[in-house]
Amino acid sequence: MPLYHDDDQAMLADTASGFMAEEGNIQKQLRHWRDRDCPDGFGHALWKQMAEMGFTGMLVAEDDGGLGMGHVEAGIVLEEIGRNLTPSPFLTSSVLTATALKHGSDDIKGRYLPGLIEGESVFAVAIDETAKHRPSRIATKAEKSGNGFKLTGSKSFVVQGASADMIVVAARTSGSDEDEDGITLFAVPKDAANMTQDAVRLVDSSVASHIKFDGVELDGDAVIGDVDGGRDILNAVLTAGRVGAAAEGVGVASGAMDMTVDYLKQRKQFGRLIGEFQALQHRASHLYSEVEIARAVVIKTQQLLDAGAESAELMSSVAKAKVAKAAGLAVKEGVQMHGGIGMTDEYDIGLYVKRDRALQEFLGDAYFHANRVAELSGY
Repeated sequence: MPLYHDDDQAMLADTASGFMAEEGNIQKQLRHWRDRDCPDGFGHALWKQMAEMGFTGMLVAEDDGGLGMGHVEAGIVLEEIGRNLTPSPFLTSSVLTATALKHGSDDIKGRYLPGLIEGESVFAVAIDETAKHRPSRIATKAEKSGNGFKLTGSKSFVVQGASADMIVVAARTSGSDEDEDGITLFAVPKDAANMTQDAVRLVDSSVASHIKFDGVELDGDAVIGDVDGGRDILNAVLTAGRVGAAAEGVGVASGAMDMTVDYLKQRKQFGRLIGEFQALQHRASHLYSEVEIARAVVIKTQQLLDAGAESAELMSSVAKAKVAKAAGLAVKEGVQMHGGIGMTDEYDIGLYVKRDRALQEFLGDAYFHANRVAELSGY
């Protein structure tokens, strides 16, 4: 398939670009909520507007009330979110949780999907239990208790956990902590007894939670999929999330690059525009090439995922690692080419640096995914 958007996808890109630039821009959203120390880190009014645009239910099947679109389309929205640094629960709710709920019962879909589609609900996914991403190890336990389960353990850095109406929790129902099998996913409501959260603000002003489960009682209908059969669902959630995070990272890289190129066309030094200096032209050209390669990798991965290709899992790590390097280069070059002003809060380029750092760690950094590509390739 060609590594560019078809006509319908191009129309969606135009719509998402205009909407995010107008309603989701840095001044109206990120700076607004950050400067007010908002406990959610994002605006619920914008989330409702995104629902009215149809964005929130893009990955929800038409039979369940959604648009039944694919990851290419979701990635278009995510790239614009990244370009404008728009704080929203789109990645955690409309990508990760929506992917998990595809495998749920009709009852659990009916309980949660309408709120997502209407922009009334926010969801989170709790996987990691340490400071670094390590999904192979799940120690949080769910033990049989009557007709349901009792959840015990902890999860770290659950993005938007404190704002979530429901949290998808990966827990162990059998086996040892490192076993591949024996994982079950649970839909845990926000008001569950014996669940406590310690909210922390991340470097990019988003909010995550450290969650403790001290004997949380869950009914049997809280299970997403089959008991002990959650690893495949979890892998699907992770693959979708990594591709989504990579798409947002392309947006971060593009936004930082565009801002830097504009600055090169305006800033004068020694009586000349600094964009006329050949050394900076070479660096800007190299950066452009890296961002376009990263975008191509992401689109290819999205297409493979939508086609159900087995290689999509490996390519999701390729995309995450490549985008991490390209976006890291974009924000570093942006700060350096802006000079001293780039280190101040007066200019937005520093906000791109912060978002890039948080996004790189989300669902595994470049080193994690480079190693994963090697392992999946037989090394």
